Amino acid sequence: MGQRWALRVARAYDGERFRRDGATVVVDGDRIAGVEPAAFSPPGDVPVTDLDGTLLPGLVDCHVHLVAAGAFPGAQGSLEWAGTADPASVDLVVTAALEDHVAAGVTTVRDLGDAGFRVLAHRGRHPERLPRVVAAGPPLTTPAGHCHFLGGAVDPDDPAALDRAVADRVERGVDLVKVMASGGFLTPGSDQLGAQFEVAPLRHLVDAAHTAGLRVVAHTHSVTGAEVALDAGVDGLEHFTCLAPGGVHAPAELLDRVASAGVTVDPTLGHDAARFPPVSQMPPHVLEMLARIGITDRDAHFAQVARGSLRLREHGVRVVSGLDAGAMPAKPHGHLWRSVAALVEGGWPVDEALATATSAAADDCGVDAGRLAAGRLADLLVVDGDVATDVAALGRPVAVWLGGVAVGT
Repeated sequence: MGQRWALRVARAYDGERFRRDGATVVVDGDRIAGVEPAAFSPPGDVPVTDLDGTLLPGLVDCHVHLVAAGAFPGAQGSLEWAGTADPASVDLVVTAALEDHVAAGVTTVRDLGDAGFRVLAHRGRHPERLPRVVAAGPPLTTPAGHCHFLGGAVDPDDPAALDRAVADRVERGVDLVKVMASGGFLTPGSDQLGAQFEVAPLRHLVDAAHTAGLRVVAHTHSVTGAEVALDAGVDGLEHFTCLAPGGVHAPAELLDRVASAGVTVDPTLGHDAARFPPVSQMPPHVLEMLARIGITDRDAHFAQVARGSLRLREHGVRVVSGLDAGAMPAKPHGHLWRSVAALVEGGWPVDEALATATSAAADDCGVDAGRLAAGRLADLLVVDGDVATDVAALGRPVAVWLGGVAVGT
């Protein structure tokens, strides 16, 4: 038994629904011992902290790049830089990113874009003040493929090389495997409209990972890449942008396939428009791809993608939220709330949108958190305002606890 204390807030969200009677959460050590209405009076020897605002489980960001600080390729802090930087410099960036996350109430992150396996060293580091880390290591990709500079390139025509790549990750103790099934905007020369792997080699990778007990998530911007990833048996689809020549559209039959396979989708929605550079300062290869896809109005495109996310819900697809933090200036570390807000803007009910960043996200990451429930880890967040009516309140943290320990105290 640890030290018992209680937190009482008049408004609360428990990971699945809003509690009309608020909540008094009793914490024992690093776990939640009980959840009662706000009117509940704990025993006299249990100190109670009363706060205004909304109480939620700590947020879980399912897609971050801790080695990058939100710069475009070639700049300090970008993914491209991380592939060649010295380990000590990368570690400083990772630590700063984790500090930004926990300050914002993000208590668990899933890193899907490591360099040199540096992120693995940060798991369990300072557990009382830094978020829990679920790590995939450098993503597997094709030679010169998307994010090849992170060190995960492998020859898709060499089964032995595929086996070695998975075995290396198993030996290093990764929590899951990430593979680049399509190209990406941040890698010149990669094809966002096609597939980087054929089905057979990708299935070979997936089978090897599954044999080792590891899930596989696939970066998929294109419809073609998503289809190949599904055929190969992956467990999750990251981005799932469904790009095709001339536009963005997810065919209904593809959505039904994703739902029936039980595959999780992380659409990586959300961004800070104020941090987008002028079009004139965007990399030429990004501008070229936008023109190729037919995107002429950036804001209209993002609004369309947000509205399209409602189709995932309508088709019964399991959705989790990750911002893709660190990948570019408009996606800063700690801004996961923008992913939830984008779902709400797209038409999702607030309670279901919140679940994608709490209970559903924790389950997908294999973390015993994400819910205000007895026995769960006491990762807690109080924000300023009523999240049920103002989802932007998620971006106004008041207090954060990691495993029952107040962050910053």
